[in-house]
Amino acid sequence: MKEQEFQTKLGELIRQIGDLPEGQRPQFEKLAAETRLRHERMKKTIAELQESLDYLRLSVKYLVFDLEATRRENKYLRSLIESQQGAEPEDETEL
Repeated sequence: MKEQEFQTKLGELIRQIGDLPEGQRPQFEKLAAETRLRHERMKKTIAELQESLDYLRLSVKYLVFDLEATRRENKYLRSLIESQQGAEPEDETEL
């Protein structure tokens, strides 16, 4: 349900509550107010979640970039070591 539709339906409900007998009105008015508050909290929570997801996406992009750069640097450094050793095969037990 879209925000505007929710607000319209809630407004209609509040108007209908106004038509109820005086004894029943407070209970339903309280429920309508609680519904409005819950809806506002839910909107706020969703906005915070969206912001957290955006931050997470950005963080992952930076981590992937860093990983790729580290791999490139590692490859370059390995080639330097191999060229300094006269292209001798590395003995992995020495590492």
